[in-house]
Amino acid sequence: MKKLFTLYLVVSFFISFAQPAKPIRLAVAGTSHGHVGWVFNNKDTNNVVFVGFYEPDTALIMKHRKEYGLPARMFYTDLDKMLRELKPQGVVAFGSIHSHLSVVEACAPKGIHVMVEKPLAVSYDHALKIKTLAEKHKIQVLTNYETSWYYTTEKTYQLVNDSNYVGKINKAVFHHGHEGPKEINVSDEFFNWLTDPVENGGGALVDFGCYGANIMTYLMHNQQPLAVTAVTRHYKPETYPKVDDDATIIVEYPAAEAIIQASWNWPFGRKDMEVYGKTGYIITKDNKELRRKNSTNTKERTDILGASDIAVYQDPFSYFADVLRNKIKVADGSLYSLSNNVTVVRILSAASESAKSGRRIAIK
Repeated sequence: MKKLFTLYLVVSFFISFAQPAKPIRLAVAGTSHGHVGWVFNNKDTNNVVFVGFYEPDTALIMKHRKEYGLPARMFYTDLDKMLRELKPQGVVAFGSIHSHLSVVEACAPKGIHVMVEKPLAVSYDHALKIKTLAEKHKIQVLTNYETSWYYTTEKTYQLVNDSNYVGKINKAVFHHGHEGPKEINVSDEFFNWLTDPVENGGGALVDFGCYGANIMTYLMHNQQPLAVTAVTRHYKPETYPKVDDDATIIVEYPAAEAIIQASWNWPFGRKDMEVYGKTGYIITKDNKELRRKNSTNTKERTDILGASDIAVYQDPFSYFADVLRNKIKVADGSLYSLSNNVTVVRILSAASESAKSGRRIAIK
């Protein structure tokens, strides 16, 4: 009998181990962001399941219900009520950037982890409050960027950390943006807060300056900059009367600098960068293609990258789910990490101050 019981325990263990993990239960806080379609169109129900949506705008709720055929019971106009009733393991925020702090304030005391759309916060003050809440209640607060899914982003990081390839990084130039929110026909609910200096924290400087700040912070292993200088422009005041539509940000480090060009005035959408070291350079075109050359291989090489070349999560929800399952650890200073994204907001806040004052802002 004892042998049979032991055999039963062993078999039960292997059966339970072999069974796939249950999907992570996620709720959505805010649905006005233009990227919320990633949620409504998500097909990976084995990995995550969206159990409910908080949205204070009842007209927007009806719009989503009609478009996606969702039942009324999945929508809430009270965030705390949704969290109490549904008890999600994580929340993804798809409202205004200003709302990120209130989402974390609601989730953190309940031990619910949070992922927000970039950037983390509208101000450095908000970012520090989020950090304090996350540390006090021991939750993850992650920030999602499309460029975190790019093979070229991770390959650049890999090559920069190979000192034999580009040498010590001394300059990086980032180009991020598109023709403008109005010009690419974002939804009215997205446009309304994206062009609001309070709800978004600024215009193109915040919307696209965050990409370069995020990647440079990653490449520099979360080293804090010395100073930030920025110039913003208002090329289309008739369309964007309240916020900048173009920004150039210079971020100084002890032995390097980043030039971040963020704009709603590019002739076409772009997310590319140039990284220069003492012995070589890397220039990315998009998510898959990069060019590189160094002092050993003086003929420029073009790489078209894919999953077989370098491992990269291809959507934020899979990453979030694996973090919550403890399958992966969020490395300090990495693209999604809280430490990186507090630094990002610090850079953006200094850039905004510099643009307004016309001064170089030292980071103390």
